[in-house]
Amino acid sequence: MFKIKTLLGRLPLKRFLSTSPNNVLEHLKERALIRVSGHEVSNFLQGLITNDIEHLNSGPGSMYTMFLNSSGRVLYDTIVYRCKEKDTYLLECDIQGLETLQKHLKLYRVRRKIDIASLADEFKIYVLFNDSVINCNSTDDQKMLDGVIIPCQKLNESVPQTTHTVHRDLLIYRDPRVAHLGSRIITKSDINISEQISDIVNVESRPDSTRNYRWLRYNLGVGEGFLDLPPRDCFPLECNCDYLHGISFHKGCYIGQELTARVHHTGVVRKRLMPIYFTKTPTKSPDEKIVQENVNLGKLRGVETDVGLGLLRITKALAVNEIKIGDGIGTTRKPNWWPIEAPKEKINTYSTEKWKLSW
Repeated sequence: MFKIKTLLGRLPLKRFLSTSPNNVLEHLKERALIRVSGHEVSNFLQGLITNDIEHLNSGPGSMYTMFLNSSGRVLYDTIVYRCKEKDTYLLECDIQGLETLQKHLKLYRVRRKIDIASLADEFKIYVLFNDSVINCNSTDDQKMLDGVIIPCQKLNESVPQTTHTVHRDLLIYRDPRVAHLGSRIITKSDINISEQISDIVNVESRPDSTRNYRWLRYNLGVGEGFLDLPPRDCFPLECNCDYLHGISFHKGCYIGQELTARVHHTGVVRKRLMPIYFTKTPTKSPDEKIVQENVNLGKLRGVETDVGLGLLRITKALAVNEIKIGDGIGTTRKPNWWPIEAPKEKINTYSTEKWKLSW
């Protein structure tokens, strides 16, 4: 379908990738790809996704977005990749939703000449990340940025190999959500990626490590897939889709836009996905609901060793010193990558003054 060769020599990837020994390469077995192509594919996707597909035509090679139902609830969280071929995109989704997402796309295809095909058997998805970016006890943004992998966003040219003779069939994209999440690497199933990437960047092999990609995501408070974002059970703003650059509030209509835009413009989002750092890790599977002293703090989405992910009522969760989950105890805080919000009083004052001036 497409063949991408690295830019070693003229454009060494070592300039873009961290040389830290803490780099980890992990196969994302729970993620799969769908290829969507056709002359009208851009307009087709534009009416279904929360983000603006036009960003990919002149910007980065990947984009985070969601598919919603008519009630504005999340169906699928996806990363859209631009391909070298014209009018062709790759959609990365949870493998559990691979078939249903295909049916969803075909339902709205109507009579458009658009090809929708699964690439689950042909291609694999890897993540290259650096776990040294995590320092849960620090609120210093600069410390959180140490060791972040800054990759080449796309490799879409073929150039002479000056130091290597082996061509590498790799697609490397920077994660469009948070820089701390590293890079996505797409390769054919029969490619030995460890050999291909070993001389580009230092990679540490830790098959039994507890500091895996899911642990990294939970530390950052980022949900992904059906486990963290149950279909038809959550809203995009509660999943931090706006903070993760996954929603455009300036594009045209799309399915589920009305409720999403209304909540955004009212400025009231009481619940969001947030990390839970355990000082005492639960030893047994806790209940989904998090209730403390008869106060409902939210829902638990998952636990990975010493960190969890919860859909928490922001004000109430931050007000308690500790959160009891099963026989475990944890704390939460706003992730460092969240934007700084202006106090509501200042917003209201500004709006009132602006209204007076207009008169």
